[in-house]
Amino acid sequence: MNRILGNLKNGLVTQNPIFRLALGMCPTLAITTSVMNGLGMGLATTFVLVFSNLLISLMRKVIPDKIRIPAFIVVIATFVTIVEMVMNKFMFDLYEQLGVFIALITVNCIVFARAESYASANPVFDSAVDGFAVGLGFTVALCLMGLVRELLAFGTAFGFTVLGDWFPRISIFARPAGGFLTLGLLMAAFNAVYNKVEKALKARREAHAERQTVEAEAV
Repeated sequence: MNRILGNLKNGLVTQNPIFRLALGMCPTLAITTSVMNGLGMGLATTFVLVFSNLLISLMRKVIPDKIRIPAFIVVIATFVTIVEMVMNKFMFDLYEQLGVFIALITVNCIVFARAESYASANPVFDSAVDGFAVGLGFTVALCLMGLVRELLAFGTAFGFTVLGDWFPRISIFARPAGGFLTLGLLMAAFNAVYNKVEKALKARREAHAERQTVEAEAV
């Protein structure tokens, strides 16, 4: 259980692929003009992360080291193709919105990094949990960016009007420059909170260790 919680914390917070590691910037900046786009891309990437991690972990002892990179790409591309076909069949509007970025999940450095650094060296269940956690962190970050940009540019969220005509539309947030601005502001806020919390936890641990030392000396 502790290992699962550790993986979830790692994917969502400690090594959040967007706000902490700045990975996957291409789809992050290009498709987050709405929450639905962010949610669709995030879930598609999560599916690929979970199942590619799972299969690579299963095969890690039989894949020769010399061809591991081509093998990883083949595995990842297989699941990306499945996602693309399913979305084309059942979610065509979203499929058209995301366009070429669905296929580009194959070369997304987030997916490949988890295959190379984690799935190729860890058990199957842990690798699947890691893929889910990192995918969840990616999805949350995309949705948060999409929400900010959609609200400010169009006054809507998930396509429903939230801010009335009284709110001035800031059209720059629907453009690439708005993506960079939103990313920078959210990344700064996320890391400021993260660093503050980590500093407080470190101080608490040091105080606890000091109390234990004093108590031990007193005994």
